[in-house]
Parts: sequence; C-alpha cells; structure tokens
Amino acid sequence: MEFFLDTSRVAGLFTLIILEVVLGIDNLVFVSILTEKLPPLQRDKARLIGLSLALFMRLSLLSLISWIVTLVNPIIQNKYISLSGRDLILLFGGFFLLFKSTIELHERLENHQHKHLDNKNYASFWPVVIQIVILDAVFSLDSVITAVGIVNSLLMMMIAVIVAMSLMLLASKTITSFMNLHPTVVVLCLSFLLIIGLSLVAEALGLDIPKGYLYAAVGFSIIIELFNQIARHNFIKHQSKIPMRQRAAEAILRLMIRERQNNKEDNISEKNNTIPFVEKIASNAFQEEKYMINGVLTLAARSIRSIMTPRRAISWVNIEKNREEIRVQLLDTPHSLFPICKGELDEIIGIVRAKELLVKLEQNINVSEFASRTPPIIIPDTLDPINLLGVLKKSKGSLVIVSNEFGVIQGLITPLDLLEAIAGEFPDADETPEIIIEKNSWLVKGSTDLHSLQQLFDIEHLIKENHYASLAGLLIAQKGQLPLPGEIIYIHPLQFHILESNEYRIDLVRIKKI
Repeated sequence: MEFFLDTSRVAGLFTLIILEVVLGIDNLVFVSILTEKLPPLQRDKARLIGLSLALFMRLSLLSLISWIVTLVNPIIQNKYISLSGRDLILLFGGFFLLFKSTIELHERLENHQHKHLDNKNYASFWPVVIQIVILDAVFSLDSVITAVGIVNSLLMMMIAVIVAMSLMLLASKTITSFMNLHPTVVVLCLSFLLIIGLSLVAEALGLDIPKGYLYAAVGFSIIIELFNQIARHNFIKHQSKIPMRQRAAEAILRLMIRERQNNKEDNISEKNNTIPFVEKIASNAFQEEKYMINGVLTLAARSIRSIMTPRRAISWVNIEKNREEIRVQLLDTPHSLFPICKGELDEIIGIVRAKELLVKLEQNINVSEFASRTPPIIIPDTLDPINLLGVLKKSKGSLVIVSNEFGVIQGLITPLDLLEAIAGEFPDADETPEIIIEKNSWLVKGSTDLHSLQQLFDIEHLIKENHYASLAGLLIAQKGQLPLPGEIIYIHPLQFHILESNEYRIDLVRIKKI
C-alpha cells in the first residue's frame, strides 16, 4: 500500500507502462500480420498464445536481471568488430525481421496474398506461433533492458509488463481487424518493421542511427496514411450516394473498356495516323455499350408506360370497315401485327398478322371470326417490367395489350419496344426519330421516354415520381398546366423550348444545355 502512496514511484510505473506499450506495438503489428495467414478459427488462439509467451518471456527475463546485465559484455571482439550477447540477439532478430517483412511486402505488392476462399491454403498453426516466439524474444529483450534502465524495483517492472501486455492483448483483435480492412495500413506497418529491423542490425553493429530520424519518418508516414484514409472514406461516402445500378453500369463499362483497350493494343497498326481514328471508333462504341448497360440495369426501375407504344400511336383494324379499306390500310402501314377491333380500340377481338389477314381477305373469310382465334394478351399498366419478359415469351413473337384498372387500353408492347428500352430507338419506316441531334440543341418529341433523355444527357433527376414517364408529362408537371408554343421551361441544366403543342398534348420541344 505504501508503494502506491509514493507519487514518484507511481509516476515511474505509469511511464514504464507507456514505454512498454509503445515498445510492444511493433510486436503486435507483426503478430497481426502473421495470424492473418491462419484459418479464422485459429487466429484468436494464436494471438493469445503469442502474446502470452511474450509476457512469460519478459517476466522470466526480469527474474534473471543479473544474467541480463552480463549480456552487454563482449563475446566476439577483434580489431574490426565487438559483439556482446545482446548484440548477437539484436543482430539475429533484426535480420529475421528484415527477411519476414521483405517476404510479406513482396506477397502483397505482387498480389500473391491468398483471399478468403474455401480452398485457401492456410499456414500451419505451430510454424506461425514459432515465428511469433522468435520475434517475441527480440522485442522482450529490448523491453526488459528498457525497464531495467528506468526503475530499480523488480515489482514495478513486473507490474508494468503485465499491465502493458494485458492492454495489448485487449487491443490486438481490434488492431488486426482494422489492418485486414485497410491493406495500405498493412503495407505501411511492414515498412515500419523494415525500419525497426534495420535499426536493430545497426544497433548491434554499433552504428548510431538517431532515433529521432526514425520516429520522424514513421510520424510523417502515419500522417500521409491518415490523409489517405480520410480520402478513401470520403470517396466511399460519395459512392454510396450514387445509385447502385449506375455504379454497377460504370463498373461493367470500365471492365469492357479495359478489355477493348487490351485488344486494341494487340491489333492496332504501328502507323501513328491510324491511332486517332481507332480511338474515335472505340469512343463511339463505348457510348453505345454504356447506353445498353444502363438500359438493362434500369429496366426494373421503369414503368410499363415508359416502354409501351401509347394508345394514340397504335395502328388497329376496324372490322366495321369494308374489305377494301382494310386491305389498303394493311398495305400502307409497315407493321406486321394488328389489333382487330370492333368500332373502337377498347373493343378488341384479337391480334393477327398482316400477311395472314390479307390472305383471308382474298378468300372472303370472316375477319371477326378469324381474329377471335388469337385473343389478345392483356396486362395491367402496373406490371413490373421484369415480369414483362416472361409475358412476351409466352406471346411467341406477338404483342401484348396494356390496360388500366378500368379496362381502357393504354397502349401495346412488342419485343421491339422492350429492345428499344434497352438499346435505344429503332424508328419504323413511317415515323421520324424521337430525338434529332442539331448543332447546339436537340429536337425531341413530347412522347419521348424520360429514361432515354436521362441517359442522353447523363443526368439523374428528371424522373422524380411515377406520375409521368414522358417528356410531355415532365413539362406539364413542371408548369402546372399544358405549356403553350413559344414558352421556355428551365430544369437545370437543361432549357426546354416548346415548339409545337395543342390543347391536348406537347408535340415537339427543342432542348439546350444551359
């Protein structure tokens, strides 16, 4: 009790504990790196055994203080060199530390480290423990000599060693987990171990390397790594704000670009004048690939209305017309499939192919009876686009009709519509493209799908809700009413100039980037 009332002794004890922890950090780093090679279930056991052996070794050495003092007496001495027992231990430990650190660095820099797979070739348990014990001997000797130089009480030395090793044992798992999550920290720690190994060899050979230089190098490296970890944290934080589908599309695109560039380097001509031409073609190809990848990954987030051909654009056959009128319509319209209806589109009878219907008209067969043999496949406008794939497969190349909850037909979808949602527009012979590129602007139809515009302009905020799927719907929602021709609407970073509209819809818009 009197011991703890002596402030000088308590201060010396705390000082020694801090020094013992500092001297043990390099040992703890090496233990963490070695135990990573073991199976996960054996790592905690190896850490416990390694640090426990270090504790008992230091306590044993403390009990042999009189013997330790003799280690400073020269064993090998001539006109070139003088080595004591302590120097030989430091020399051996330094070379061992240099060797192991170099091997570990080589594995990581050459990317030879094993990944955590079921077929991973883990290291054996006892060889790893033996390596830990060898380094423990070196670090224990250094730690004990430091303790002897600071205090004279054997009890204080033992208390300081026990407390320091207990703290290291508690922190070992946390430090190991942190190092496993941050590979650059492992490389930095291995570099520290190289410095420590070099300093041990130099000290054993009597070369004076000021400790301040070593600590300054270590401190500077820690500050740089701190900045690196902050930058990495901010990068991950920024990436988490980007939609998962966009991140996946960009990752796939980077892999495709890397593969394409590797192939280009193998096949490109050595003539310099061909390089810009090939790079231009590759750039255009990447844009197409990026568009298609985004189309595939965003398909699940789209609505059926953004994919279908809208009601007003449907070409349908009215069986109440005479046969000649029907025949002329079939010949003048470049479609292969037609909904057959009675009087109006909502009274649909069936879906027929144009060439088959033309044959039946020549044979004077009843059109209504013929169309009823292939009834339409009707889907709700709330159907998930992913489920639409299965429905189109069952249609066997035909089309499906989209209806709302009241049974009113909203549009139709063909396999080509689904392909356009992924790869872009394929205009029919009787229609103009939805997007026409001009010098500094784009002419866009009001019915154009917003997903296509988002991919065209590489922005994400045009679609904010599911109440609209087209450019016209966006502009009407932004204005609060149907815009008139000549009006200009701004949605950063785009300017929308209404060119053509009537009291029912927006037909044509010119878009410019602000």
